[in-house]
Amino acid sequence: MNEPDSSQPHPQPTPWRRQVPTFDQSDKLKNVFYDLRGPLAQEAERMEADGHSILKLNTGNPAIFGFDAPDVIMRDMIANLPVSQGYSTSKGILPARRAVVTRYELIDGFPAFDLDDVYLGNGVSELISMTTQALLNNGDEVLIPMPDYPLWTASTTLSGGKPVHYELDEDDEWNPNLDDIRAKITDRTKAIVVINPNNPTGAVYPKHIVDGLAQIAREHGLMILADEIYDRILYDGAEHISMAEAAPDVLTLTFNGLSKAYRVAGYRAGWLIITGPKNQAAGFIEGLDLLAGTRLCSNVPGQHAIQVALGGQQSIYGLTGEGGRLLRQRNVAVEKLGEIPGVSVVKPRGALYAFPRLDPELYPIEDDTQLMLDLLRQEKILMVQGSGFNMPDKQHFRVVTLPWASQLENALERLGNFLSNYRR
Repeated sequence: MNEPDSSQPHPQPTPWRRQVPTFDQSDKLKNVFYDLRGPLAQEAERMEADGHSILKLNTGNPAIFGFDAPDVIMRDMIANLPVSQGYSTSKGILPARRAVVTRYELIDGFPAFDLDDVYLGNGVSELISMTTQALLNNGDEVLIPMPDYPLWTASTTLSGGKPVHYELDEDDEWNPNLDDIRAKITDRTKAIVVINPNNPTGAVYPKHIVDGLAQIAREHGLMILADEIYDRILYDGAEHISMAEAAPDVLTLTFNGLSKAYRVAGYRAGWLIITGPKNQAAGFIEGLDLLAGTRLCSNVPGQHAIQVALGGQQSIYGLTGEGGRLLRQRNVAVEKLGEIPGVSVVKPRGALYAFPRLDPELYPIEDDTQLMLDLLRQEKILMVQGSGFNMPDKQHFRVVTLPWASQLENALERLGNFLSNYRR
């Protein structure tokens, strides 16, 4: 046998080369939108970097308009920082959850629940995402108001569910159209979202509407997802009726938090409570517990703000009552919008927004996103178009009523001048 010739170089293997990779976004994101912080907000940030001053009316962020947190909340949170360095239990610290229970015990007719039914979260946003992930299989349907707070549609889609939008009737003060809801229920419908007081319209639902929503859920075996973060921001004597009050026999998840009524949006302190026949939802609750555990816990300093916030004097009422700053600003918004030719608005009775409409005969708008982009670039005012709230028409937009009255008046006068260029 011939020996190999060691004097000849051995051929080297051709190295494996990977093609230059490209990374696209997940298919789960293809139909997910959140225009409150979308391309328009990114353009506003670019303009700010170039030195422009932008009036940001895209989010309900009280702090940037001079709404400071009550001192007692900050002092309590600071005092607890030394004991906030570690994780808490998955559902949250005991004093904060006990304070949530006590808050609702003081509401006549609110069904009883205990500490184990309370979940604390990094704002309501995180708890919404956890809920849809724990509840939905691919193709399950969720009834969501139109216009909506777009996180509900985004979270439903990301969880594999199908958002089905039901009509809020502008001619009926933006109340839900109960007949439209009934017509859209199928055998895949799992839950109905109720946002009351409403974002973006400012509607506060009367008793017969709340009772009607409860009856629909009862008849069709639906879970109620009640987004009630504005329940203490009410005007003109409006009364908030919780969905859990109207439907104590229906599995109801109530979402609330400190971001708005206590002006601490950055603390990310929210809660979710479960009421109704929990024996019907053992699997769902097990899934919610799993997700609460995988995120470890919500931020602990923010949890320590909850107990002090929910006790004692509620300063929000001084802002929403007679002579209060929020009430004055709501009134200015309604007055100044009404002065713009071809603009109408239903007077908000709650929350921090108005949702005006452009008369299509005077304003033949084909692209409401472009309209808001033009407003941003010309007037340095950032608002969100109606389609960002899943409205099918192009005639609506949302006004945040948080700026000082004089600032809001000036902004809406500039809006009127801007719109004059679009009038037919």
